[in-house]
Amino acid sequence: MTPLVGLAPLLERFFTQRLMQQRRASPHTISSYRDTFRQFLKFVQQRAHTAPARLTFEEIDAPLIVAFLDDVEHHGVSVRSRNLRLTALHSFFRYAAFELPTHAAQIQRVLAIPSKQFTRTLVQFLTRPEVEALLAAPDQRTWFGRRDHAFLLVAVQTGLRVSEMTGLTREDVVLAAGAHVRVIGKGRKERCTPLARPTREVLKAWLREPRRGTEAVLFPSANGSRLTIHGVQYLLNKHRQTASRRCPSLTHKRVTVHRLRHTAAMDLLQGGVDRSVIALWLGHESVETTQIYLEATLTMKEQALAKTRPPQSRAVRYRPSDHLLGFLNSL
Repeated sequence: MTPLVGLAPLLERFFTQRLMQQRRASPHTISSYRDTFRQFLKFVQQRAHTAPARLTFEEIDAPLIVAFLDDVEHHGVSVRSRNLRLTALHSFFRYAAFELPTHAAQIQRVLAIPSKQFTRTLVQFLTRPEVEALLAAPDQRTWFGRRDHAFLLVAVQTGLRVSEMTGLTREDVVLAAGAHVRVIGKGRKERCTPLARPTREVLKAWLREPRRGTEAVLFPSANGSRLTIHGVQYLLNKHRQTASRRCPSLTHKRVTVHRLRHTAAMDLLQGGVDRSVIALWLGHESVETTQIYLEATLTMKEQALAKTRPPQSRAVRYRPSDHLLGFLNSL
Protein backbone atom coordinates (compact mmCIF):
# COMPACT_ATOMS: atom_id res chain seq x y z
CA MET A 1 0.00 0.00 0.00
CA THR A 2 1.34 3.42 -1.00
CA PRO A 3 2.09 5.56 2.09
CA LEU A 4 0.19 8.81 2.49
CA VAL A 5 1.96 12.05 1.50
CA GLY A 6 2.24 14.81 4.08
CA LEU A 7 0.92 18.17 2.84
CA ALA A 8 3.21 20.37 4.97
CA PRO A 9 6.62 19.43 3.46
CA LEU A 10 5.21 19.58 -0.08
CA LEU A 11 3.71 23.03 0.51
CA GLU A 12 6.96 24.26 2.08
CA ARG A 13 8.93 23.10 -0.97
CA PHE A 14 6.41 24.79 -3.24
CA PHE A 15 7.09 28.16 -1.59
CA THR A 16 10.84 27.86 -1.04
CA GLN A 17 11.94 25.92 -4.13
CA ARG A 18 9.33 26.61 -6.81
CA LEU A 19 8.27 30.18 -6.04
CA MET A 20 11.37 31.67 -4.43
CA GLN A 21 14.28 29.80 -6.03
CA GLN A 22 13.08 28.58 -9.43
CA ARG A 23 10.55 31.24 -10.42
CA ARG A 24 11.95 34.07 -8.29
CA ALA A 25 8.39 35.22 -7.75
CA SER A 26 7.90 38.78 -6.54
CA PRO A 27 7.14 39.47 -2.86
CA HIS A 28 3.63 40.50 -3.97
CA THR A 29 2.97 37.07 -5.52
CA ILE A 30 4.39 35.21 -2.53
CA SER A 31 2.32 37.32 -0.15
CA SER A 32 -0.85 36.72 -2.19
CA TYR A 33 -0.27 32.94 -2.36
CA ARG A 34 0.57 32.82 1.34
CA ASP A 35 -2.69 34.54 2.25
CA THR A 36 -4.66 32.13 0.05
CA PHE A 37 -3.17 29.04 1.68
CA ARG A 38 -3.51 30.50 5.15
CA GLN A 39 -7.23 31.05 4.51
CA PHE A 40 -7.61 27.63 2.86
CA LEU A 41 -5.90 25.74 5.69
CA LYS A 42 -8.06 27.47 8.29
CA PHE A 43 -11.14 26.42 6.30
CA VAL A 44 -9.92 22.81 6.10
CA GLN A 45 -9.13 22.77 9.83
CA GLN A 46 -12.67 23.88 10.69
CA ARG A 47 -14.20 21.41 8.26
CA ALA A 48 -12.03 18.31 8.90
CA HIS A 49 -11.03 19.07 12.53
CA THR A 50 -7.42 18.32 11.61
CA ALA A 51 -4.45 20.57 12.34
CA PRO A 52 -2.88 21.88 9.09
CA ALA A 53 0.50 20.30 9.91
CA ARG A 54 -1.15 16.86 10.07
CA LEU A 55 -3.06 17.06 6.78
CA THR A 56 -2.18 14.69 3.96
CA PHE A 57 -2.07 15.60 0.30
CA GLU A 58 -4.72 12.97 -0.42
CA GLU A 59 -7.26 14.91 1.69
CA ILE A 60 -6.98 17.99 -0.54
CA ASP A 61 -9.28 16.92 -3.34
CA ALA A 62 -11.42 18.78 -5.87
CA PRO A 63 -14.69 18.74 -3.84
CA LEU A 64 -12.89 20.26 -0.84
CA ILE A 65 -11.40 23.05 -2.96
CA VAL A 66 -14.75 23.79 -4.59
CA ALA A 67 -16.32 23.98 -1.12
CA PHE A 68 -13.61 26.44 -0.05
CA LEU A 69 -14.19 28.64 -3.11
CA ASP A 70 -17.94 28.61 -2.48
CA ASP A 71 -17.32 29.55 1.15
CA VAL A 72 -15.16 32.58 0.35
CA GLU A 73 -17.79 33.81 -2.11
CA HIS A 74 -20.49 33.29 0.52
CA HIS A 75 -18.54 35.57 2.86
CA GLY A 76 -18.60 38.46 0.41
CA VAL A 77 -15.43 37.91 -1.62
CA SER A 78 -15.82 38.97 -5.26
CA VAL A 79 -15.67 36.49 -8.13
CA ARG A 80 -12.41 38.09 -9.26
CA SER A 81 -10.85 37.44 -5.82
CA ARG A 82 -12.26 33.92 -5.83
CA ASN A 83 -10.49 33.31 -9.14
CA LEU A 84 -7.20 34.63 -7.71
CA ARG A 85 -7.41 32.09 -4.89
CA LEU A 86 -8.04 29.35 -7.43
CA THR A 87 -4.98 30.50 -9.39
CA ALA A 88 -2.79 30.02 -6.32
CA LEU A 89 -4.21 26.53 -5.70
CA HIS A 90 -3.78 25.59 -9.36
CA SER A 91 -0.15 26.71 -9.24
CA PHE A 92 0.49 24.44 -6.25
CA PHE A 93 -1.14 21.45 -7.93
CA ARG A 94 0.86 21.96 -11.12
CA TYR A 95 3.96 21.77 -8.95
CA ALA A 96 2.57 18.64 -7.26
CA ALA A 97 2.11 17.02 -10.69
CA PHE A 98 5.91 16.85 -11.03
CA GLU A 99 6.49 15.76 -7.45
CA LEU A 100 3.68 13.18 -7.24
CA PRO A 101 3.03 11.59 -10.65
CA THR A 102 1.26 8.73 -8.86
CA HIS A 103 -1.51 11.20 -7.87
CA ALA A 104 -2.18 12.37 -11.44
CA ALA A 105 -5.91 11.64 -11.34
CA GLN A 106 -6.48 13.65 -8.14
CA ILE A 107 -4.35 16.52 -9.48
CA GLN A 108 -6.11 16.64 -12.86
CA ARG A 109 -9.51 16.87 -11.18
CA VAL A 110 -8.32 19.92 -9.22
CA LEU A 111 -6.74 21.54 -12.29
CA ALA A 112 -10.04 21.04 -14.13
CA ILE A 113 -11.87 23.38 -11.70
CA PRO A 114 -12.68 26.39 -13.91
CA SER A 115 -12.46 30.07 -13.15
CA LYS A 116 -15.82 31.79 -12.91
CA GLN A 117 -17.00 34.31 -15.45
CA PHE A 118 -17.95 37.67 -13.99
CA THR A 119 -19.46 40.93 -15.13
CA ARG A 120 -16.72 43.45 -15.82
CA THR A 121 -17.97 46.65 -14.25
CA LEU A 122 -16.87 50.14 -15.23
CA VAL A 123 -13.77 51.46 -13.52
CA GLN A 124 -14.65 53.57 -10.49
CA PHE A 125 -12.66 56.76 -9.90
CA LEU A 126 -12.91 60.04 -8.00
CA THR A 127 -13.80 63.37 -9.56
CA ARG A 128 -11.59 66.42 -9.14
CA PRO A 129 -13.80 67.99 -6.40
CA GLU A 130 -13.76 64.67 -4.53
CA VAL A 131 -9.97 64.46 -4.73
CA GLU A 132 -9.58 68.02 -3.46
CA ALA A 133 -11.95 67.37 -0.55
CA LEU A 134 -10.05 64.19 0.35
CA LEU A 135 -6.67 65.95 0.28
CA ALA A 136 -8.03 68.72 2.51
CA ALA A 137 -9.41 66.29 5.09
CA PRO A 138 -6.27 65.44 7.16
CA ASP A 139 -5.48 67.82 10.02
CA GLN A 140 -2.00 68.97 9.05
CA ARG A 141 -1.34 70.45 12.48
CA THR A 142 -0.54 66.90 13.64
CA TRP A 143 2.16 64.43 12.55
CA PHE A 144 -0.47 61.89 11.49
CA GLY A 145 -2.32 64.51 9.46
CA ARG A 146 0.83 65.56 7.60
CA ARG A 147 1.70 61.92 6.92
CA ASP A 148 -1.78 61.13 5.65
CA HIS A 149 -1.90 64.23 3.45
CA ALA A 150 1.44 63.32 1.85
CA PHE A 151 0.34 59.70 1.45
CA LEU A 152 -2.92 60.66 -0.28
CA LEU A 153 -1.24 63.17 -2.59
CA VAL A 154 1.46 60.71 -3.70
CA ALA A 155 -1.11 57.94 -4.21
CA VAL A 156 -3.50 60.01 -6.35
CA GLN A 157 -0.71 61.61 -8.41
CA THR A 158 1.47 58.56 -9.05
CA GLY A 159 -1.14 55.80 -9.19
CA LEU A 160 1.05 53.39 -7.21
CA ARG A 161 -0.41 50.12 -5.92
CA VAL A 162 -1.06 49.79 -2.18
CA SER A 163 1.90 47.43 -1.72
CA GLU A 164 4.12 49.89 -3.59
CA MET A 165 2.91 52.78 -1.44
CA THR A 166 3.50 50.99 1.87
CA GLY A 167 6.88 49.72 0.65
CA LEU A 168 8.28 53.13 -0.28
CA THR A 169 11.41 54.21 1.61
CA ARG A 170 13.01 57.63 1.89
CA GLU A 171 15.76 56.46 -0.47
CA ASP A 172 13.13 55.74 -3.17
CA VAL A 173 12.30 59.45 -3.46
CA VAL A 174 14.42 61.70 -5.69
CA LEU A 175 13.61 65.40 -5.34
CA ALA A 176 16.39 66.88 -7.49
CA ALA A 177 16.00 67.59 -11.22
CA GLY A 178 13.69 64.99 -12.71
CA ALA A 179 11.96 64.35 -9.37
CA HIS A 180 10.46 60.86 -9.16
CA VAL A 181 9.76 57.85 -6.97
CA ARG A 182 11.34 54.49 -7.72
CA VAL A 183 9.39 51.27 -7.11
CA ILE A 184 9.74 47.56 -7.78
CA GLY A 185 6.32 46.51 -9.04
CA LYS A 186 4.71 43.28 -10.18
CA GLY A 187 7.03 40.78 -11.80
CA ARG A 188 10.03 42.51 -10.17
CA LYS A 189 9.80 45.28 -12.77
CA GLU A 190 11.47 48.50 -11.69
CA ARG A 191 9.91 51.76 -12.78
CA CYS A 192 10.26 55.45 -12.00
CA THR A 193 7.18 57.64 -11.69
CA PRO A 194 7.63 61.42 -12.02
CA LEU A 195 6.44 63.78 -9.32
CA ALA A 196 4.47 66.95 -10.01
CA ARG A 197 5.65 70.17 -8.38
CA PRO A 198 2.95 70.26 -5.63
CA THR A 199 3.75 66.65 -4.71
CA ARG A 200 7.46 67.39 -4.69
CA GLU A 201 6.99 70.34 -2.32
CA VAL A 202 4.84 68.32 0.08
CA LEU A 203 7.39 65.48 0.11
CA LYS A 204 10.24 67.92 0.74
CA ALA A 205 8.46 69.15 3.86
CA TRP A 206 7.55 65.62 4.91
CA LEU A 207 11.15 64.37 4.63
CA ARG A 208 12.22 67.08 7.08
CA GLU A 209 10.03 65.42 9.73
CA PRO A 210 11.96 63.41 12.36
CA ARG A 211 12.14 59.71 11.52
CA ARG A 212 10.15 57.20 13.52
CA GLY A 213 11.64 53.82 14.23
CA THR A 214 14.84 52.37 12.82
CA GLU A 215 13.50 51.71 9.30
CA ALA A 216 13.52 54.29 6.52
CA VAL A 217 9.84 53.80 5.63
CA LEU A 218 8.50 56.87 3.81
CA PHE A 219 5.01 56.66 5.34
CA PRO A 220 5.50 54.81 8.64
CA SER A 221 3.06 53.80 11.32
CA ALA A 222 3.27 55.36 14.79
CA ASN A 223 6.05 52.94 15.79
CA GLY A 224 8.02 53.43 12.57
CA SER A 225 7.08 50.18 10.80
CA ARG A 226 5.37 49.75 7.44
CA LEU A 227 1.67 50.53 7.33
CA THR A 228 -0.49 47.44 6.98
CA ILE A 229 -3.23 47.18 4.36
CA HIS A 230 -5.79 47.45 7.15
CA GLY A 231 -4.01 50.52 8.51
CA VAL A 232 -4.10 52.18 5.09
CA GLN A 233 -7.81 51.43 4.69
CA TYR A 234 -8.50 52.80 8.17
CA LEU A 235 -6.92 56.17 7.32
CA LEU A 236 -8.73 56.29 3.97
CA ASN A 237 -12.10 55.59 5.60
CA LYS A 238 -11.43 58.19 8.27
CA HIS A 239 -10.59 60.96 5.79
CA ARG A 240 -13.39 60.00 3.41
CA GLN A 241 -15.89 60.55 6.22
CA THR A 242 -14.39 63.97 6.94
CA ALA A 243 -14.26 64.90 3.25
CA SER A 244 -17.88 63.87 2.69
CA ARG A 245 -19.03 66.86 4.76
CA ARG A 246 -17.45 69.14 2.16
CA CYS A 247 -18.21 66.90 -0.82
CA PRO A 248 -21.43 64.88 -0.23
CA SER A 249 -20.84 62.63 -3.27
CA LEU A 250 -18.14 60.85 -1.23
CA THR A 251 -20.69 59.73 1.36
CA HIS A 252 -21.60 56.54 -0.46
CA LYS A 253 -18.28 55.97 -2.23
CA ARG A 254 -15.63 53.55 -1.05
CA VAL A 255 -12.15 55.07 -1.27
CA THR A 256 -9.23 52.65 -1.68
CA VAL A 257 -5.67 53.03 -2.93
CA HIS A 258 -6.74 51.10 -6.03
CA ARG A 259 -9.49 53.65 -6.70
CA LEU A 260 -6.93 56.44 -6.32
CA ARG A 261 -4.81 54.53 -8.86
CA HIS A 262 -7.76 54.53 -11.26
CA THR A 263 -8.20 58.25 -10.59
CA ALA A 264 -4.57 58.93 -11.57
CA ALA A 265 -5.04 56.95 -14.78
CA MET A 266 -8.22 58.84 -15.67
CA ASP A 267 -6.49 62.18 -15.08
CA LEU A 268 -3.74 61.15 -17.49
CA LEU A 269 -6.20 59.89 -20.09
CA GLN A 270 -8.40 62.99 -19.95
CA GLY A 271 -5.24 65.08 -20.19
CA GLY A 272 -4.54 63.53 -23.60
CA VAL A 273 -1.74 61.16 -22.53
CA ASP A 274 -1.29 58.19 -24.85
CA ARG A 275 -2.40 54.76 -23.63
CA SER A 276 1.11 53.31 -24.01
CA VAL A 277 2.50 55.99 -21.70
CA ILE A 278 -0.26 55.32 -19.14
CA ALA A 279 0.60 51.61 -19.24
CA LEU A 280 4.26 52.41 -18.52
CA TRP A 281 3.24 54.89 -15.81
CA LEU A 282 1.10 52.34 -13.97
CA GLY A 283 3.40 49.37 -14.56
CA HIS A 284 0.86 47.44 -16.63
CA GLU A 285 2.00 44.28 -18.38
CA SER A 286 0.15 45.23 -21.57
CA VAL A 287 -1.15 48.39 -23.21
CA GLU A 288 -4.49 46.60 -23.62
CA THR A 289 -4.97 46.76 -19.84
CA THR A 290 -5.53 50.50 -20.12
CA GLN A 291 -8.55 49.88 -22.36
CA ILE A 292 -10.72 49.80 -19.22
CA TYR A 293 -10.11 53.52 -18.71
CA LEU A 294 -11.34 54.38 -22.20
CA GLU A 295 -14.60 52.63 -21.38
CA ALA A 296 -14.99 54.32 -18.01
CA THR A 297 -15.55 57.98 -18.71
CA LEU A 298 -18.85 59.22 -20.10
CA THR A 299 -17.36 62.69 -20.62
CA MET A 300 -14.92 61.47 -23.27
CA LYS A 301 -17.71 59.56 -25.01
CA GLU A 302 -19.85 62.70 -25.04
CA GLN A 303 -16.92 64.67 -26.50
CA ALA A 304 -16.55 62.05 -29.22
CA LEU A 305 -20.28 62.28 -29.96
CA ALA A 306 -20.06 66.07 -30.22
CA LYS A 307 -17.43 65.71 -32.98
CA THR A 308 -19.70 63.58 -35.13
CA ARG A 309 -22.54 64.67 -37.41
CA PRO A 310 -25.71 62.77 -36.55
CA PRO A 311 -27.66 61.41 -39.53
CA GLN A 312 -30.68 63.43 -40.54
CA SER A 313 -33.87 61.57 -39.74
CA ARG A 314 -37.57 62.21 -39.34
CA ALA A 315 -39.73 60.64 -36.67
CA VAL A 316 -42.36 58.31 -38.10
CA ARG A 317 -44.93 56.56 -35.99
CA TYR A 318 -44.68 52.78 -36.21
CA ARG A 319 -47.83 50.90 -37.21
CA PRO A 320 -47.67 47.11 -37.06
CA SER A 321 -48.85 45.43 -40.25
CA ASP A 322 -50.55 42.59 -38.43
CA HIS A 323 -52.63 42.42 -35.26
CA LEU A 324 -50.70 39.36 -34.03
CA LEU A 325 -47.37 41.14 -34.50
CA GLY A 326 -48.89 44.13 -32.76
CA PHE A 327 -49.79 41.96 -29.80
CA LEU A 328 -46.30 40.47 -29.61
CA ASN A 329 -44.71 43.91 -29.85
CA SER A 330 -46.83 45.10 -26.93
CA LEU A 331 -45.50 42.41 -24.56
